[in-house]
Amino acid sequence: MNLNKFKSAMLAVPFGMMLLTACNSEGDKFDYDHNVVYVTGTESTPVVRFKIEDTPSTYVMTASTSHKVTRDTKVRFAIDEAALENYNKNKGTAFAAMPSANYTLNKTEGVIKAGSSFSDAVEVTITSTEGLLDELVYVIPISINQCDGVDILAPSQTIYLQLARTLQFTALDLSNTGMYSNFIFDEPIELANYTYEVKCYSEYWHSIARLMNFCEIDESNQSMFRFGEGGYDVNSLQWVNPDGVTNIVTNTRFDTNRWYMISVTYDGTNFAIYVDGVKDSETAGNVGTIKFQRIELGMSWENYPSQQYFRGRMAEIRVWNRALGSAEIQGNLCGADATSEGLVAYWKLNEGDGYIFHDATGHGYDMDWSKTQREKKEGAGLVDTPEAANAVAWVFDDKNKCAQ
Repeated sequence: MNLNKFKSAMLAVPFGMMLLTACNSEGDKFDYDHNVVYVTGTESTPVVRFKIEDTPSTYVMTASTSHKVTRDTKVRFAIDEAALENYNKNKGTAFAAMPSANYTLNKTEGVIKAGSSFSDAVEVTITSTEGLLDELVYVIPISINQCDGVDILAPSQTIYLQLARTLQFTALDLSNTGMYSNFIFDEPIELANYTYEVKCYSEYWHSIARLMNFCEIDESNQSMFRFGEGGYDVNSLQWVNPDGVTNIVTNTRFDTNRWYMISVTYDGTNFAIYVDGVKDSETAGNVGTIKFQRIELGMSWENYPSQQYFRGRMAEIRVWNRALGSAEIQGNLCGADATSEGLVAYWKLNEGDGYIFHDATGHGYDMDWSKTQREKKEGAGLVDTPEAANAVAWVFDDKNKCAQ
């Protein structure tokens, strides 16, 4: 690696992270003229995607030094699940350690030949994906734990090989407006902080398209998601906030024929909206504790379903009792661990048949769509809509794919 480039790269690392793990016995004080060793490819981020299309699949990893070595130098690698635990804790991620039965290392030692700055290859091979859960993002953490006479650069000591699988799933078809209705739970869920999430796919945009609404039993403190309202672009999302005043309109313009994860958070002082885990917009606000008890799919009021329909699909509705951060949201784009801290209710919407949407957390918040209600006439109040169950439809095709 060119020394000037190495110096520039290291200047981008926070000073507090500029720590070295010495593996020689002399304990030389670090400076930029020192030779250091690190896992190749971790200069900008230690998390590297390992794309898996079939098994076996092999990732070739090496170690690099900032300067060429003057003699043959051994570098030893080891699986480091403790490093993964620390990474999850520090970054707010929920990566799962890859089961050892599903992969192999062809060796744990590489050699940097004299006059070179790269080691020979260590091969990590995924031998099977059997038994892996779709909702988890698996990582193989491999650290340099020993070397010969060269210091280890701590921020790049470990590579986190993230399995990048392409997962196919079943989704709920929202194109039939006959299913648009409200499900009301028996008891409210009190949320001082929260994250609401939904995954959606639009096939067509028109003037106004209502996706869904999270709210209290009387529709107060709502978090409504709709596109194209109020003269905004038809492919911009408007989040009608619980404070009743603030409406956040995304900077993102949503394409058709593409899946998006929409996540909205409230941490007690701020509302934020994320698109695929990237923060789009944020505003200050304080609404106290919300008593979530009602979900509306589509626009169910009076004769509006046919006017404000959402032509597309839906999956992965989640309710959390805490505000998630970007890293955790991005780790859950294809699915979440149903036992995750703070995950109150989770509807994967992948049943494939029937009209009952099951809560994956086991907390009992199943939604039986034959027991929904809607206001069919203004001022007449909610009436039962058992017929909505007949309009529930499922879709499974090549459009329903998620790349981790």
